[in-house]
Amino acid sequence: MGWFWADSSQGKIESQRLSHHGARSPPPGCPIHKHQKSADAMTSASTPISASAGSCPVKHESSQSEPLSGCPVPHGSRPYAREYNKDSEPQSTISKLNPLNYMFRDLSQAPAPNQTLALPTSREPSTIPRGNGDGNWEYPSPQQMYNALLRKGYTDTDVTAVESMVSVHNFLNEGAWAEIMDWEKRFAGGLYKGWRMCSHGEQNFDAMAKKYGYDKEVEDLSPSLVRFQGRPKDMTPKAAMFQVMGWLYPGAFGTEPPFDRHDWYVSRDTDGQRKEVRYIIDYYSGAPEPTGEPVFYLDVRPAMTPTGVAERALRWGCDVWWRAIGGDMREREQLTKSK
Repeated sequence: MGWFWADSSQGKIESQRLSHHGARSPPPGCPIHKHQKSADAMTSASTPISASAGSCPVKHESSQSEPLSGCPVPHGSRPYAREYNKDSEPQSTISKLNPLNYMFRDLSQAPAPNQTLALPTSREPSTIPRGNGDGNWEYPSPQQMYNALLRKGYTDTDVTAVESMVSVHNFLNEGAWAEIMDWEKRFAGGLYKGWRMCSHGEQNFDAMAKKYGYDKEVEDLSPSLVRFQGRPKDMTPKAAMFQVMGWLYPGAFGTEPPFDRHDWYVSRDTDGQRKEVRYIIDYYSGAPEPTGEPVFYLDVRPAMTPTGVAERALRWGCDVWWRAIGGDMREREQLTKSK
């Protein structure tokens, strides 16, 4: 999950919604869904999503003028990582890793030894701006993804499934960014503006932004992804709470634990000043569609900082309150009476 690559020539859950799309199914036991060792890199709501197409941000052509990039998971300390390509590995483990995502710098576009199927080497750009202002992040090519999986020790990866894996995982990254953008639209201008735009519930956000004159400000927002950290072994308190509730009340809360967790660090521009905001993303698998397409749920929310807690309380609380008092119906009745 989250295979963003840093070296380039340029470049229903917490928010309670993410669009439901269809796509190709990832293979059973997809290795990217499993135990991704992650690392933090420096610089640069419940929503069901059916796996479809998608795309992780950076450039992959190998040339002497362009450094190659890697996936955001630290692999250099593993024995099989050293064995896979000893001659090209630098001596220092740290020197092997890209500081933006802690992935190998030197994954090539060349076919792996004994590879039975040629994979595309083209890379897709994402819609996610890079924190250093150098264009958007890019996703790895299927060939680089396959090389990375082999290097991580997944030597039984089905080469015919790699393109589907890239599509699905890129799509999830795009969905996560769309959820983050929903939070940024509400709170990048501060808690007071966020409260006003959230005051009439989720469905009336656009109307409230326009009513208070924030629509242009919302439209011109330009947050960017500075770095990210995969933490699949670190269950969030919220996910742990759902597991306990599922044990107590399986009919209402029963769900599998998230198969992955990411922390994304987003650069937010507030009144001309840049602020770094951390978002938590829990990735869940859902029951497949009747057509057999897999379904995923993303729980995207600000981290539990004082500001993040306030943002979560305002967005959730305003929506619940507005629906509880029948806000839309009341407004329609008042409008009818005034005519």
